[in-house]
Amino acid sequence: MSRTFLITGASKGIGLALSAHLAANGHHVVGLARTSPRDFPGTFIPVDLGDDDATRVALDDITQRFDLDGVVNNVGLVRPALLEDVTLPALDEVFGVNLHPALLAAQAALPGMRARRWGRIVNISSLTILGIPHRTAYAAAKAALVGFTRSWAIELADAGITVNAVAPGPTETELFRANNPAGSEGEQRYLSGVPMGRFGKPGEIAATIAFLLSEDAGFMTGQTLHVDGGASLGRSLF
Repeated sequence: MSRTFLITGASKGIGLALSAHLAANGHHVVGLARTSPRDFPGTFIPVDLGDDDATRVALDDITQRFDLDGVVNNVGLVRPALLEDVTLPALDEVFGVNLHPALLAAQAALPGMRARRWGRIVNISSLTILGIPHRTAYAAAKAALVGFTRSWAIELADAGITVNAVAPGPTETELFRANNPAGSEGEQRYLSGVPMGRFGKPGEIAATIAFLLSEDAGFMTGQTLHVDGGASLGRSLF
């Protein structure tokens, strides 16, 4: 069955890989992000997801045009800083981009999903929720998405709507590679924490998300899946 899924942060990385995966399997994807990709496999609506009013307008337009079967809250913002350098404006900005669109998108899709008694919400969290230097704001925001996931899952369990989260580890996106070039100290630091000894591929993360959006995942809700090459297990002592 072909369904319609809304994906925020859909213009690159995991969001774009997921859009391509879903489209290849016959689904309609509605993508939101600030910048339009060159070739998007669905309907793309450019919007600054850090602007709450603009996001509301875009979501209102989308829900009038499409019956949304699911939402993937993927957009994120990182403002790396040591604890002593974190500012309240930066903290608020990171919380705003990571959390406000997630809430607004879920609220926009909810009436239709309730009416059809079928729906999927997937929140994209991060390995950083387990603790990492320089990520006070980002880790807290991604942990809040896990809180959203568990609370919404309980609220919607009897409505035919599942809510789950995916927490990727280091993933070889364009942005990650720009900040951690091959052979760099950053690359080695990240690799040292991944038992598999490699980075994830956007398509691998997308495949997990796609499963959670599928019919086959109908009895799974409130869960956070770590897709991270074993990084969430910790380092071996031997």
